[in-house]
Amino acid sequence: MELQQMRYVVAVAETSNFTRAAEQCLVVQSALSHQIARLERELGARLFDRTSRRVRLTPAGEAFLPAARQALDAADRARAEVAAAAGEIRGRLAIGAIPTVTAVDLPTALKQFHLRHRAVRISLRSGASEELAEGVRQGALDAAFLGLPPEVRPKGVRGHELARGDLVAMVAPGHPLADEEDVDLRRLADEPFVDFPSGTAARAQTDGAFAAAGVRREVAFEITAPDFMARLIRQGLAIGMLPAAFADELPGLLSIRLSDAPARVEHLIWSRFRPSPAATAFLSTLGIAAGDR
Repeated sequence: MELQQMRYVVAVAETSNFTRAAEQCLVVQSALSHQIARLERELGARLFDRTSRRVRLTPAGEAFLPAARQALDAADRARAEVAAAAGEIRGRLAIGAIPTVTAVDLPTALKQFHLRHRAVRISLRSGASEELAEGVRQGALDAAFLGLPPEVRPKGVRGHELARGDLVAMVAPGHPLADEEDVDLRRLADEPFVDFPSGTAARAQTDGAFAAAGVRREVAFEITAPDFMARLIRQGLAIGMLPAAFADELPGLLSIRLSDAPARVEHLIWSRFRPSPAATAFLSTLGIAAGDR
């Protein structure tokens, strides 16, 4: 069993196509197919069901894929550790971030990191806090920027608190509340809302705040992207609640302070095990020691 064979299997699994997988791996399709067939003979099981229309993993392939990815990650990590011992940072840096991260100018931080460590492959994934935290715990992400209620602490990871702030109400300029400087949640209860999907940490913040105020509201629109939320708010279809520090990112809307505003804490988290050389270097770029809690 060879690492290259594992790379071919992962490529086919991700593309669901032998031709695209071969292009991705920079080999001819016949060579890729031959190596996968050779691996299947060694394992004594077919890894893919192939038809004229689609390619999909067999149960054996489903079982093999996670282990193959772990082996490839371990090989990459070994090469990166050897390079780091010689004074060179290389390998991969996989970052996750909520869409409303404000405590760090992430594009600028990634640019600075890239200029210092050009041999590192950088990737960025946006998502909900709980999804990103799981990615760090599973090793799919090296680090992630989260937004959580103050009473929630990320579990199974190391982390650093970046900033605290309140949510504000976001309304269109022509909204009846547009001239208000300060309102409470009861004043908003009868308004249709746009919010993050149910079950996310961001949604739990606003749901919890209304529950604490003893009022209920209608969430008419469940959206994952803040810019799409802003478009609905601009049309007067709903109001929303977003971090005060993020309000300036949404032109054409007005923010209103909330007297009983829910708070949000931004965290940067990374693996509780030894971070990769690239992850350690990225934390250093932000002035954070990998040994923090």
